[in-house]
Amino acid sequence: MRGRSALPLLIALLVCACAPKAEAPPAVAALDCSMPFEALAAKITALPNLAPPSHAAGEPYTFYSTEDGHTSYLITEKGAPGHPAIMMQTARGGDVVTTGCPYGDPKGYKQLLAYLDSLKTFARR
Repeated sequence: MRGRSALPLLIALLVCACAPKAEAPPAVAALDCSMPFEALAAKITALPNLAPPSHAAGEPYTFYSTEDGHTSYLITEKGAPGHPAIMMQTARGGDVVTTGCPYGDPKGYKQLLAYLDSLKTFARR
């Protein structure tokens, strides 16, 4: 009899284990460059599952990364090359793909892109 009383519990556990899991809210925002700079920046900074922002002293931009480290955003501040601009880096396979929204000076944006690309190279050394 003792084994029978545990049977309903075992069945319930197995059914729950097979039930589809609720989807978590997306932790990544695709860059929609048709949005104004301020609106896109607000959308990114409001994402769930972001690690605390990183801001190096003297640098005119802030980095935001997902907790899993697969996606990072760079949001420029006044004084940054290409400001205003938002860039996103996504780890895919063994590579890092950089995309962005150049709202400001195109030459400054290219400088910012070169800077981010240099960080990818530095991280791989």
